[in-house]
Amino acid sequence: MSGVRAAVATSLRTRVFLLIVAVFVAVSVPAYVAFDWIIGKTTMTLGSLFAEKQILFDRYRGLETLLREASLAETLARSPAIIAWAQNETDPAVGARGLAELEHYRQAFADGSVFLVVDGSGNYYFNDRDGTFTGQELRYRVDRANPRDGWYFTTIAREPTCQLNVDHDDNIGVTKVWVNCLVRVENKVLGVVGTGIDLTAFIRDVVAIPQKGVQSLFVDESGAIQAHRDPDMVDFHSLTKDTKAKKTIFLEVDDETDRQTLAAMMADVKSGRVPVRSAFLTIDGEPMLAGVGYLGEIGWFNVTLMDIDEIIDRRLFLPVGVLLAVMLAVAAVLVTLLFKRQVLDRLARLEAGVRQLRAGDLPAAPPDGGRDEIGRLSEAFVAMATAVIDQKKTLERMVEERTEQLERLANLDPLTDVLNRRGFEQAVEAERSWAGRNGTDLGLLLVDLDALKEINDSRGHPAGDRVLMEVARRITRSMRRQDICGRWGGDEFVVLVSECDEFALSRFAERLLVAVRRTPIEFDDGSVATVTVSIGACMVDITRSVEISAAKADAALYTAKSGGRNRLVMYDPVRHALQRQAEAPAP
Repeated sequence: MSGVRAAVATSLRTRVFLLIVAVFVAVSVPAYVAFDWIIGKTTMTLGSLFAEKQILFDRYRGLETLLREASLAETLARSPAIIAWAQNETDPAVGARGLAELEHYRQAFADGSVFLVVDGSGNYYFNDRDGTFTGQELRYRVDRANPRDGWYFTTIAREPTCQLNVDHDDNIGVTKVWVNCLVRVENKVLGVVGTGIDLTAFIRDVVAIPQKGVQSLFVDESGAIQAHRDPDMVDFHSLTKDTKAKKTIFLEVDDETDRQTLAAMMADVKSGRVPVRSAFLTIDGEPMLAGVGYLGEIGWFNVTLMDIDEIIDRRLFLPVGVLLAVMLAVAAVLVTLLFKRQVLDRLARLEAGVRQLRAGDLPAAPPDGGRDEIGRLSEAFVAMATAVIDQKKTLERMVEERTEQLERLANLDPLTDVLNRRGFEQAVEAERSWAGRNGTDLGLLLVDLDALKEINDSRGHPAGDRVLMEVARRITRSMRRQDICGRWGGDEFVVLVSECDEFALSRFAERLLVAVRRTPIEFDDGSVATVTVSIGACMVDITRSVEISAAKADAALYTAKSGGRNRLVMYDPVRHALQRQAEAPAP
């Protein structure tokens, strides 16, 4: 009996019901309206929060899938071998190095495909995952008069270095999300290079993940749909289509006002004023919460459409509704005070917590502490808020980690795992500053493999890659911790030697010659080959760019090559100046 009395005493519904049953009908209607407004506002606030987190999640998935490929394609577009090929396509040796570079990157791309269009000739080179066109990479020539080649001429006319285009290539018979990166020197466009991502796989992995009440899609800056769980909704050939012929997200919105709202949301997130915008739009006669984010790295918007009634079940608020209905039975003289104290004040604190959560902060107020439905809702909200904040921190940490990985990928040569040219130049700049402050000297070695082409021709490019990786490993094992190694391009490596004079630099280079040739390199078929290198060395002028020192080392390397290879030549200003004069053409 004492348990029953305690339950009655602690039940707000029972106390209110016993106090003012008589005034229940009179106040039930306005109370219902007020409670429905609170639920609607809370539902919209929680839905907006969910929309923002969903946009961040979709952004992370989209960038993870596309940015790695775009970064690799942009690195390929800056490859010296590709630039040289695009500038001198008719030279067989240059063309062979260019094809080798394409093949090397083809194996690194997730799709296993790669293409190059040389602007001077219009030649289109392509190979797929299976190497179907090996030896026959030249597939066709782009023609400005052919509408199907309009993607190329639109790409080279635009400013961004890399662009995306969902397209079906009739010449090679594939449908992909194409990553197109400009090959150019200064402001001159030499061609377009890139890869493709299988559209079906992209849709499956990024936009077709089943989520109740949530639909994700990606659109370009004109609103053309680039990725949708329904492939029939995807707008192909967006680069060359007239705007009126495109399948856009705006055609899915019912009225013009909502279309203008959506366009304003896209403009806001693109400007960078806000990372995410969300608003309710009417689509197919139903209100949908739309969230929009901008993936500036690839020029797409990620749009998430959510059915709030599917995501947040209003029946979850039923206990609170019952509680409110019971409290409305309080006598007229007490109803305002009791309702304010027992419901409105507590819900106001909950709403303040929702606003704090929406602003990205954990609610400062502790759980309500009551034993009734509002108390349990408050506990559930605090738990949910903690989970949302934790998820936000986790997503931010994942984005930071992914960004660090992409930066590392952009500065490393993927084959040899040493710095690429860009990464080496950045590292040298920091080392030059340190040497200038501490008054120490720096030396530079330009290391060139003597017979890599013969190995590639006789044993194949995988064997050549094996030699490059092994030579890089031997160089790095011979270095001190403070020295820096990078792949200068093709079969050349470059080493910055810290705190050295000419004698120490030559001693180090001699040890490097021995380290490379001492042990033959073993290949997968069991055969071996002794590899040698030629080295050009010079001291670094820390007041001038690394390109100046590299030119000196290259002059010394040329002498080493001409003198029989497998040797070191130190740069001599007098000797190499005379050599350049002797090699200069007669006036």
